[in-house]
Amino acid sequence: MKELAVGIVGAASRGRSFFAAFGGNPHTRITALCDINEDGLAKAASETGVNATFTDYEQMLDRARPDIVVVATPMPLHVPQAIMALERGIHVLSEVTAAVSIEEARELVRACKKSSGRYMMGENYNYVRHVVLVLQIARAGLFGEMYFGEGEYVHELKGLNEITKWRRKWHTGINGNTYPTHCLGPLLEWMDDRVVSVSCVGTGHHYQDPRGDHYENEDSTFMACRMRKGGLVNIRLDMLSNRPPNMNYLSLQGTKGCYESGRGFGDHPKIWLDSRSDKEEWIPPETLEDEFLPTEWLHPPKEALEASHWGSDYMEVQDFVRAIVEDREMPIDIHRAMDYTLPGLVSQQSIQQGSVWLPVPDSREW
Repeated sequence: MKELAVGIVGAASRGRSFFAAFGGNPHTRITALCDINEDGLAKAASETGVNATFTDYEQMLDRARPDIVVVATPMPLHVPQAIMALERGIHVLSEVTAAVSIEEARELVRACKKSSGRYMMGENYNYVRHVVLVLQIARAGLFGEMYFGEGEYVHELKGLNEITKWRRKWHTGINGNTYPTHCLGPLLEWMDDRVVSVSCVGTGHHYQDPRGDHYENEDSTFMACRMRKGGLVNIRLDMLSNRPPNMNYLSLQGTKGCYESGRGFGDHPKIWLDSRSDKEEWIPPETLEDEFLPTEWLHPPKEALEASHWGSDYMEVQDFVRAIVEDREMPIDIHRAMDYTLPGLVSQQSIQQGSVWLPVPDSREW
């Protein structure tokens, strides 16, 4: 198979996280970079040795003609830029979330159905070491029937709002859960399920931006998710509260076991499995790694250890490229991307309507 040419849009900022992963894959070569930040683009070109640089995205698609495009731009650009690539038959790896409105989501699904290009949403939290370990244990059936999960993305962003200004609208300028995928992605895979309805409630407004305006998003929002199999998942989002971050808390409850990740300072992940213990007491999950963790995580390459987000960016790219080269199903295809994204969009409607329960559409039926 020929080497796959890769173009990265957003190459001066978030796109930089993909340089090593694609550069170190034997099937891919980065051939084009795009960003409106010309100074940052020049630095990225120097770092990668790529000569084809663009400040216009469509020009990159038409002149460089990549086989793959990485969409690493602000959230409102994900759908239009993904569709432009798909219309040209280019494979797309898109940053999260997949879309910023249900109408946009429908447009993206239509484009994927028509295109010869393949789409994957890059939810890198699915590829974090402890998430992969719990997934393998869940697939082995050791949690029994899984009926409850929790996720928290707590990451104070008031200062970053003023630097990456799009966040002021799309993260903290809309009430509800505007960034659900880091929590939902792992939980939906562990439970092998999807959300069918949500109710969202908030804690009120206690903070103002530098202009004296209250943030539209309530400080903490809680999105209760009713699952297709009958279980319940609760997701907390907080990008405003003054406190240390806790961006990766997850818990899972089943009839035969449970798991909780660490909550931060001094806390550690813990697991209990009925089949592995005579008592109801926690054990460290790492004691199960040799038995359940895939080889690539047991013995990760140097590039993975150096990659951002605890190595998950590297692992995500390898899975994406493998699906193209081996003609496999995409790990997070368009419909799974919608399963991760749509509950958050519906939560924005729920909190606006007094926290009523609202159905979450299934894109497979569109």
